[in-house]
Amino acid sequence: MCVGSLSAQTPSLARTAPAYKIALTDLLRIDIYQEEDLRTVSRVDAKGHVNLPLVGEVSVVGLAVSEAQKAVEIAYRDGRYLRNPQVTINIETYAAREVSIQGQVRSPGRYPLPIETSMTVLELVTRAGGFTDTAKGTAVNVTRVTADGKKRVFTIDVDSLLKGKDRANINDNSLLLEPGDIIFVPERII
Repeated sequence: MCVGSLSAQTPSLARTAPAYKIALTDLLRIDIYQEEDLRTVSRVDAKGHVNLPLVGEVSVVGLAVSEAQKAVEIAYRDGRYLRNPQVTINIETYAAREVSIQGQVRSPGRYPLPIETSMTVLELVTRAGGFTDTAKGTAVNVTRVTADGKKRVFTIDVDSLLKGKDRANINDNSLLLEPGDIIFVPERII
């Protein structure tokens, strides 16, 4: 487990909206230019694959749409079915993308993440009605399980960001929430 403040994190946490990554249970429409018989609509299965005519399973989970298009093109090319396939993938139905916020907020629970944009911890706390009177907003924990199964915990001073205090670390607001993140707001010791 990795514990630390966000300021020690990599610059990849910048406040730009990340490219959408294909998730389990997304429903994809896959078209290949001038190959009508290979058009398919497929749901990403529990292993992260889509099942395609002729080539079978192709792994797409965690890829941006453009990367998934390349993966499908390579599968058809390497399988020697098509010389120069031009693949287009559209997401017909997005999988549920949620985060959970617990502890000392007015409305704890699960909240959906926007599909093509991002959300920060500060925005989630605001959506959850703000802190209760006994919240310790200076030590909000974000627990994230990475793709390799490791837990990472980020501690963020949301209270200082909300109140515009001098000690507020602007980098604390650059952590973008990801599906499955668990946010916990502890109780302040009185």
